[in-house]
Amino acid sequence: MTYLSLNLQYFAGEKTEKATPKKRRDTRKKGQTAKSQDINTAIVLLAVFLFLYFGAGTIGKPMSQLVHTSLTEYMLQDVTEQSIHKIFIEIVKQMASMLVPVMAVAFIAGIVANLAQTGFIFTGEGLKPSLGKLNPLTGIKRILSIRALVELLKSELKMMLIGVVAFSVLWTNISDILNLPFKSAAASLQVVGHLTLSIGLASSIALFALAILDYLYQRFDFEKNIRMSKQDIKDEFKNTEGDPFIKSKIRQKQKEMAMKRMMQEVPDADVVITNPTHYAICLKYDETKSDAPLVIAKGADYLAQKIKEIARENDIVMMENRPLARALYAQVEVGDVIPEQFFKAVAEILAYVYKMKHKI
Repeated sequence: MTYLSLNLQYFAGEKTEKATPKKRRDTRKKGQTAKSQDINTAIVLLAVFLFLYFGAGTIGKPMSQLVHTSLTEYMLQDVTEQSIHKIFIEIVKQMASMLVPVMAVAFIAGIVANLAQTGFIFTGEGLKPSLGKLNPLTGIKRILSIRALVELLKSELKMMLIGVVAFSVLWTNISDILNLPFKSAAASLQVVGHLTLSIGLASSIALFALAILDYLYQRFDFEKNIRMSKQDIKDEFKNTEGDPFIKSKIRQKQKEMAMKRMMQEVPDADVVITNPTHYAICLKYDETKSDAPLVIAKGADYLAQKIKEIARENDIVMMENRPLARALYAQVEVGDVIPEQFFKAVAEILAYVYKMKHKI
């Protein structure tokens, strides 16, 4: 028995179950979610190289102007403190005008990549100090872990992939490269720029394809890490059920569902007994199911008005009997048969209703 109980405890503690919605919410509040940093890098690189490929003119022309101005104006000026300061300010402004668009594209691409993976998360959990992070044994375990090995293999694979892509692009354009010595400086720069952008675009696309695989792995690893044992699920359920807020929400939901079912029963009533303004009780008599009429719906004030409104829409007979309506509302619950002391009064009402409907 002891061996069997130990086995049961082991399997109960084994994390084999998918995380519950509450566990996922709690994990997300801590800033933990499936995310691949390679996706961010690949999207940023791809966005930057696409911008440079299609919008190179926004950078090429200012750069050419800067080189031309440097050779024709700046180099001919006297070297003084004022001239150096002026040249420095002008060069910084021109460099900023060229780099700001590229930086803006990279910034926007980084935000889009993060939001696409995790959505908007605002948490300060990662900023909290933790002495566990200073533990050298924890650091050694992290270095020697399976995740570290996977990251190393990923880095090697990325280097090999970029090398193969760069070689393929250069080999495809080998004739242009061999003709560089015979071209003018401007034409050579144009060829080199085109090759650089082509290598950058091809490498970014290859890295993006690899990053998708990495994201799938990160998602698998994240789902594995947040798995729960059967005991964890039981404990969570107990804790959740003990929360007064959750209990009140459950009771409210149950009340709403019961109210909805009750209102759906109103069109099946034989008669609605009213107060006439404060109470409404719906009665139904089916001799094949019960020996006495049933209260299938009841309500006071606003709910009574709602019941009467539904009854009018469905041509249900409404009878005013203040003492009977008040007594039935106070003593009989929905779904119960009426007590024996009300048989005579209710029988007279039903006989009148049946006569009106030509049932007898």
